[in-house]
Amino acid sequence: MNSITPASIVLLLPLFSAFTILLLHKQLKGAAALISIGSSAVCAIVAMIMLGAKDTPFGEPQHILSFIHLTDTINFDINAIIDGQSRGMLFIVTFIGFLVHLYSHGYMKDDEARPRYFGSLSMFMFSMTGIVLADNLVMMFIFWELVGLSSYLLIGHWFEKPSACDAAKKAFLTNRVGDFGFMIGILLLFGLNHGSVEFADLADSFKNGPLHDVKEHHQWVITAAALCIFMGAVGKSAQVPLHVWLPDAMEGPTPVSALIHAATMVAAGVYMLVRVSFLIGASEFAGEVIAGVGGITAIFAALMAVQQNDIKRILAYSTLSQLGYMVMAVGLGAGEAGMFHLYTHAFFKALLFLGSGAVIYACHHEQDIWKMGGLNKQTPATYITFAIGTAALIGVPFVTSGFWSKEGILGAAYEHCKILFAIGAFTAFLTAFYMTRLMIVAFLGKPRTDSASHASDPPLVMVGPLLVLSILSLTSALPIVRERLQAMVPHEHHSDAHWLIVGVSITALVAGVALAFKLYKGKDKDPLNIPLFANKFYVDEFYAGLVKYAQDRLAWIVTGLERIFVDGLIARLPAAIACRIGSAARSLQAGHLQGYTFLLGAGIVLAIYVAVFVLPRIGG
Repeated sequence: MNSITPASIVLLLPLFSAFTILLLHKQLKGAAALISIGSSAVCAIVAMIMLGAKDTPFGEPQHILSFIHLTDTINFDINAIIDGQSRGMLFIVTFIGFLVHLYSHGYMKDDEARPRYFGSLSMFMFSMTGIVLADNLVMMFIFWELVGLSSYLLIGHWFEKPSACDAAKKAFLTNRVGDFGFMIGILLLFGLNHGSVEFADLADSFKNGPLHDVKEHHQWVITAAALCIFMGAVGKSAQVPLHVWLPDAMEGPTPVSALIHAATMVAAGVYMLVRVSFLIGASEFAGEVIAGVGGITAIFAALMAVQQNDIKRILAYSTLSQLGYMVMAVGLGAGEAGMFHLYTHAFFKALLFLGSGAVIYACHHEQDIWKMGGLNKQTPATYITFAIGTAALIGVPFVTSGFWSKEGILGAAYEHCKILFAIGAFTAFLTAFYMTRLMIVAFLGKPRTDSASHASDPPLVMVGPLLVLSILSLTSALPIVRERLQAMVPHEHHSDAHWLIVGVSITALVAGVALAFKLYKGKDKDPLNIPLFANKFYVDEFYAGLVKYAQDRLAWIVTGLERIFVDGLIARLPAAIACRIGSAARSLQAGHLQGYTFLLGAGIVLAIYVAVFVLPRIGG
């Protein structure tokens, strides 16, 4: 490291915090949480300062650490890109990370493994900031995998629960499927661009370099590389068909859900796609596939959320749906709209997840919304903040941040693909429906259980972050803040959303809210019964059957062939023959003189026979 820079502080301070906590957790005890919270606070302050910093030229990132040096031209260092996109994402990661750390101090106060929890949180912060600052695909991939490890540790924090262990393994393995494709895409670009995978070099190469020639003469190779890179985002951002891990990840502590599965980790895929937008733009077919996958994910996840009863799972499927919006925008070439929605979504979805944690905390760890009710009177602060988050998510016109960012995506869809626009509008209707359903069932009416009737707002250390995020969910809709957020993303020209789009969006909102009130007001059980939605389109069952009847059967056949041919004929049979020959030869070494004399005589007779009868024939 040449010098201490803001980027190096934000990147390395959480790493030192994690190592300190994980190595000295027995000695630190309660101080571990304070170290982690202090580290996140410093990172958040530095990130705020960096918001006003000047951009570094795209090809001149800040050097932090030397890492891998293969040749004079092929090396991969830990460098930091400081531009509008990275500064905006860094602020989201560190600021929401700090609020989650602060919230966790109250939420996890009775957890016996608090030091391990906060150590894993710091490790996650280090990994996520590495992705944001990465100036090349190799560095991004390394931190990409570290994020996967961190999420595994946090999802499975309560490893005594079998469901938490299964969820952690499911998340880890599902992400590896996408990461395998990501790695292949990186290797393709590495070979095509003569060993350079820095974002600046790749962008220049598409303009006038090796990748430009490949694009002109072998378009399918660029398409393959783009789709392989996209596979990494499919896993990390939980797009169809690798979406199955995200709802199960709700088995982890609720603050983890807010940090990893709402605001930061799942947004890493969208961030990465925008960072390599020059690659997606080079393949029209890849862009269409990406937009299609995003649109399918948006509507499928929204339909699944309609019939969920677990408050965290409803929000999890909502996250899937909103991520689908973002990915669809990137595929349509509107990366700036996707990133703007990423920023606003981070605020209100973190608010909703932390709000759900407050509800669960108040209801003595009850998560079924049909066992709640009347919480608007029992927990007024939680109710108000949760209502603000809901308003931002469903896009209440003009006063919430979610409205403006959603309109940008719908505008891009209307301009490029009317089918995706229809999907987006219908998804907006579903979002308004299932979130209003959640508010009515959980917060309105009368308490349905004793835990709901005796609920109360959590302590200030938990309510404080909710208030801050509520303010941000509203103030980010103000023109000056909205312009500042939009200034932090790469701009591309798109026509403004006109009044037709706004009218469709508002109509979908009103229809969704009205239908939810009509169906659920005053109800004590769900009037809808749609097994297909409640069972998540049976995708998990399909995967279980695929593993059982395809992978397991194939493994059984391969094991049988391996035992017969590889282990039996190739390995064990020659060993058995050698063993038998050795046993027979060993019997000749009995130590009896008469036996050795007999063998000597037999050998002489054999030699004479060969010399007299065999060799003359061969020579003749």
